[in-house]
Amino acid sequence: MIRKGLVFFLLCFFLKISSNAQSSDSNSKSIPLFSINKKRVLTDEFIYLYRKNHPNKPGEFAKEKIEEYLDLFINFKLKVEEARHRGLDTTSAFRKEYNTYKEELRKPYLPDTRLMDSLVALTYERMKEEVRASHLLINLPPDAAPEDTLKAYAKTMDLRGRVLKGESFDEVASRYSEDPSARMNKGDLGYFSAFQMVFPFEQAAYTTPVGNISMPTRTRFGYHLIKVTDRRPSRGEVEVSHIMIRTGEGNDNDKAKDLIFDIYDQLQKGVKWDDLCKEYSQDPSSKDNGGRLRPFGAGAMATVPVFEQAAFALQKSGDISDPLQTQFGWHIIRLESKIPLPSFEDLAASLKNRVSRDERAQISKQMLQAKMRRDFGFVEKADAKALLLSLADTTLRTGKWNPTVESVNAGQALCSMQGKDYLLKDFLVFAERNQKQNALAPKKYLEQLYDQYIEELQGALLDEKIKQKNPDYNWLLKEYYEGILLFEIMEKEVWNKATEDSVGQKAYYQKHTSDYQAKERIEAKLFSASSKSIIDQLKPLLESGDSVKVQEFVTAQKIRQEKGAFEKNERPVFAKISWSPGLHAAENNGSSYLVWVKKILPPGPRTFNEARPAVISDYQGFLEKQWIDRLKKKHPVKINKKGKQYTLQQLTKPA
Repeated sequence: MIRKGLVFFLLCFFLKISSNAQSSDSNSKSIPLFSINKKRVLTDEFIYLYRKNHPNKPGEFAKEKIEEYLDLFINFKLKVEEARHRGLDTTSAFRKEYNTYKEELRKPYLPDTRLMDSLVALTYERMKEEVRASHLLINLPPDAAPEDTLKAYAKTMDLRGRVLKGESFDEVASRYSEDPSARMNKGDLGYFSAFQMVFPFEQAAYTTPVGNISMPTRTRFGYHLIKVTDRRPSRGEVEVSHIMIRTGEGNDNDKAKDLIFDIYDQLQKGVKWDDLCKEYSQDPSSKDNGGRLRPFGAGAMATVPVFEQAAFALQKSGDISDPLQTQFGWHIIRLESKIPLPSFEDLAASLKNRVSRDERAQISKQMLQAKMRRDFGFVEKADAKALLLSLADTTLRTGKWNPTVESVNAGQALCSMQGKDYLLKDFLVFAERNQKQNALAPKKYLEQLYDQYIEELQGALLDEKIKQKNPDYNWLLKEYYEGILLFEIMEKEVWNKATEDSVGQKAYYQKHTSDYQAKERIEAKLFSASSKSIIDQLKPLLESGDSVKVQEFVTAQKIRQEKGAFEKNERPVFAKISWSPGLHAAENNGSSYLVWVKKILPPGPRTFNEARPAVISDYQGFLEKQWIDRLKKKHPVKINKKGKQYTLQQLTKPA
């Protein structure tokens, strides 16, 4: 998406975003500058864009410069009009890209900054503490039917009641939890900190006192009962290296144990860690870098708790553990460093980024949506919504739901905001345009579409509110909207055609051969390497004429090579060699070169293949000019003389 925007702004310089952008003249008159298909383009838009893209450039405010820019602007608007005429702004790809830009533009104006800051601060406070908890899980898919949800909740509450009456949580978890690991660990998850569990689980664990059991907590996995068994200050992260000898899968455990203790003895006698690691360790991802692992904190090694415990037990850098066994094999661990939790100031930026991508960010979004509903006076029509949900059927799963307007009272109001009614038929249009294949229950997905519809309505109202207070916001939205359309239409009408039409390229080249003339050139092979000695060894091989040995040497020594016809100014190194056939060595910018000049080529036309990059560029311009001429006939342009005169006066008058 961003690629398209960047390409567009590079191609149409007058639409680039400038940090020095100025607001449009508050006193400018909204009078027509020109029209396309009788659709008016106003003077204030042109004046705004011109001033924005020529900041601190007095020489650009001359009459001829402004008129030149106006011609470009008219051509731009013609292309946009053609894109609209073809309906390119109605495609799902366009809407998705444009809405992405809009969401980014809105962010500075949204009233959720304080909420996000409080979430970041809360998360950091949780990172200061590690919680140990056990859990019991009753599986339930996110899109479960209401009756299944109620059944799972009742079962979870029943198990909670049994524990509160005296049964052991560990025993109840091992017998009834639907988390497979509970059979082994009796639900014990060990210690963990923020971000290591899904957010609803984390929230319940951090708000449940030690020794207590939470109420049923719903996550995307189902309902959990959580028993908090301990809390302790965060130990930060630990960075360790290890030597591992694998067990299982046909490996002899006794031999692995004997080998790891032998390695341990060698370490005690002073044999270097790195040497032993490289020779013996069977962890291929770390053995060549001394067995070093990425730093980790509490809970990150939950599947190998013995390893985590041993790593944190080491006190000083360089300390090594006794041999220990995990399900993967035998290990010796060496402490590299202990990393305390950084300060809030050091972590704030990265934390905010993580929080914004995490499940907890939904809280911010939900509260923002609730606030917007209050601000815009949202009123839901319960009868109409019930009627809408009654229309849910299995075609929603295939993305082909399309109830006929006649099947419902489509003129009935579904909701209202700021006193305006939004009708059922409006939602049906939205749903047809936005539905996708999904695995949700039909009614659940229809409710999801309904929420998206309300969000889109609120977004449009918010846009209007922002525009009233921030005029530049309206211009930026328009620039993005028209910029995406320009990219799409140019890609279809000019860029792809020019790139793919080899017949047209050749015909254009043949008509304009004189434009692709070359000066005197050399036909040569160019070799370069970082070492002069490599080039010195290459030279006799080239002189011998043994092309096989030459290529073998070039490949083995990773020598860069290229061949072709070159003008003198194409490479700096050419200025340092004799312009004559033969082998010429030279140095340039720390690299060594060998230029094998085969012959001198007199001035003359470049071949089509040599000139092709330039031909494609020129052919694009040719196709664009022809297209613009056709567009002017298809979409008549009429310039308003008074509007043009007013524009020139505004832009040429002294600041």
